[in-house]
Amino acid sequence: MKENNNYLASLPLLFCCCVLLCLAESSADNDNNNNNNEVYIVYMGAANSTNASLRNDHARVLNLVLRRNEKALVQNYKHGFSGFAAHLSKEEAESIAQKPGVVSVFPDPILKLHTTRSWEFLKYQTQVKIDSLPTAANSQSSDTIIGILDTGIWPEAESFVDTGMDPVPSRWKGTCMKSTDFNSSNCNRKIIGARYYADPNAGNDGDNTARDSNGHGTHVSSTAAGVNVANVSFYGLAEGTAVGGSPQSRLAMYRVCTNFGCRGSAILAGFDDAINDGVDVLSLSLGSPSVLRPDLTSDPIAIGSFHAVERGIVVVCAAGNDGPSSKTVVNDAPWILTVAATTIDREFESNLVLGDNKVVQGNAINFSPLSKTPDFPFINGESAKTSSATVSDARQCHPNALDGTKVKGKIVFCDGQNDTYSTTEKAFQVSQAGGLGMVHVTDQGGSVTQFFGNFPATTVSPKDGAPIFQYLNSTSKPMATILPTVSVIKYKPAPVVGYFSARGPATLSSNILKPDVAAPGVNILAAWLGNGADDDVPQGQKPSAYKVLSGTSMACPHVSGLAANVKSRNPTWTPSAIKSAIMTSAIQNNNMKALLTMDSGSVATPYDYGAGEITTSEPLQPGLVYETTTIDYLNFLCYIGLNVTTIKIISKTVPESFNCPKDLSPYQISNINYPSIVVSNLKGGGAVNVSRTVTNVGEDDETTYSSVVDAPSGVNVKLIPEKLEFTESSKTLSYQVSFSLSSSSKSLNGDQFGSITWSDGKYSVQSPFVLTN
Repeated sequence: MKENNNYLASLPLLFCCCVLLCLAESSADNDNNNNNNEVYIVYMGAANSTNASLRNDHARVLNLVLRRNEKALVQNYKHGFSGFAAHLSKEEAESIAQKPGVVSVFPDPILKLHTTRSWEFLKYQTQVKIDSLPTAANSQSSDTIIGILDTGIWPEAESFVDTGMDPVPSRWKGTCMKSTDFNSSNCNRKIIGARYYADPNAGNDGDNTARDSNGHGTHVSSTAAGVNVANVSFYGLAEGTAVGGSPQSRLAMYRVCTNFGCRGSAILAGFDDAINDGVDVLSLSLGSPSVLRPDLTSDPIAIGSFHAVERGIVVVCAAGNDGPSSKTVVNDAPWILTVAATTIDREFESNLVLGDNKVVQGNAINFSPLSKTPDFPFINGESAKTSSATVSDARQCHPNALDGTKVKGKIVFCDGQNDTYSTTEKAFQVSQAGGLGMVHVTDQGGSVTQFFGNFPATTVSPKDGAPIFQYLNSTSKPMATILPTVSVIKYKPAPVVGYFSARGPATLSSNILKPDVAAPGVNILAAWLGNGADDDVPQGQKPSAYKVLSGTSMACPHVSGLAANVKSRNPTWTPSAIKSAIMTSAIQNNNMKALLTMDSGSVATPYDYGAGEITTSEPLQPGLVYETTTIDYLNFLCYIGLNVTTIKIISKTVPESFNCPKDLSPYQISNINYPSIVVSNLKGGGAVNVSRTVTNVGEDDETTYSSVVDAPSGVNVKLIPEKLEFTESSKTLSYQVSFSLSSSSKSLNGDQFGSITWSDGKYSVQSPFVLTN
């Protein structure tokens, strides 16, 4: 995880490692064996299948386990899909994997969390005027329900009051689970459901509740669907009105994460219950680490989301925080809407004032008690080195490298370029040595603001660090001061892709573009715990009810809220239509009308942001949508190597006549009807043809869309036809894209990017494409 923010130290990103338990031979040893053996997940495909033999397979395998030890069962999945989690020995797990109807058996993984002006900023990014917002979005409540799989919720937060909301939708089948600190009265017409899933290894440790003790779940819930709360701030910073993306929507919390992490067995139970309860959107700000990415059939999120989407639920997931390295994106199954993180146009500046009164821009949250005049001694870390430290370690303020007698009462300048120690760690070293403050020049994480409380610390970029070096070397008695943080809005450029945001290409299949879109995920203000249990409270202040966090965890609920708005406006739309609407209306320019960039300043690509930064109004009326059907997803399973027998067990809606395509080349994944296109085998001497189908969902039945292609140099892109003429009887049309290299090109010069845009003068529908050798 690259979220270099001390907020996130207690919220690592929800990732995969195996920790698990076993069954007993003797009834007297059952409890002891359960505590020593692993929990395995037994996945058995679709639930409520019309095939009686599949239902019997589930019952037969489960009974086999229960006959051995009824306490072995951890979870039983029976609503959205079939299977269970249980304490099994390795031998039992291997035996069960061979039973009829079993798709996969795998150890229960532990995933981690992919840890506000953001909505106002997004509205400024809107490109075209939409006729009107949906009626539901203008009212105080709607029947759209967002399910959150996370750490729980703090129901007393102001963001979750239900004033003016209509009664709970009659179709809702969920519940508000009681515990010692959570009862039915904690639910209302905003929070309409709350469930929790005990960790089978944790015992009774206080995690058996839907109440949030971490803060992450409360933060993402209010970002997705919090109501308007005026005059909020984080200790006076980021002042304004806090509001979620879909304040009229209802919330259902599924606490799948405990203090021990987020178990795959609990995540699958959350999916199973949410499908049965009746949610419309599922939001998951969690996932595996990119280095421990599981196979598709042993990935709880990929499994659960497949069945949720098959039941008409939009599933939105964080892309992960292992950026900026390539191939780090997780949650990359094609049925998931995968979200990268970007900045908004608000900065938290804590500037450095040098003795010559030159002001250097810094970035941090601190409540510096220093005076605003540069009256404090300022030294370079290397001039305060201990006798045993190297010059390099002292210059970079490494542990045990600073001499307290030389640091005491001074502001210390620390070099952090190409260094592995974080700003937070260095601030601690300077503070412990008696330093008065710290300035850290770093090329890592410039967009993520770090919190230092009352300790005067700030970060500066290498470019802005140059004049500091010059000043320190130009005077015998350098002086400085660090100013307390101020919020700066309308900051440019914005958005910028967060340095930590995971990047493509996808590893599950390089022929599907991931992430899908980007959304605000840097320095996001949202609701927090109300119990005062926070280590970040500045001296003399009461704990804040709102907190600033960064991560794709924060980007994900922005898209979940948007998806709920699209669903509210278009209640009959499928998950893929909603996904298409959000993707094809995304933008690729910042508030300076220039191309989106990365944190480093270089131009970003679809590997960084997918189709682009989300907009808030255009997805409500996108003009055209790409419907990715269940057959598309089943063909995808064929292309990645699953056999037709297994696929028919997995899918609830697979036709009996379904067979895998004859050509099982993974290159055929490019022909899945996805809103973006990736062609991974473009070479000289021939063309690669890809087909797409679009449906007219605009107001006009009779309309003509013309195409515009933005192609990279050396590539020919031909559309057949170049115009799509829709009529009342022809609402769905197909087109073919032919990609080829120009006669002067034998191969691509690295991965190339472009786009195809269809427009009828009112709507603009854009699809990015990626071409590789």
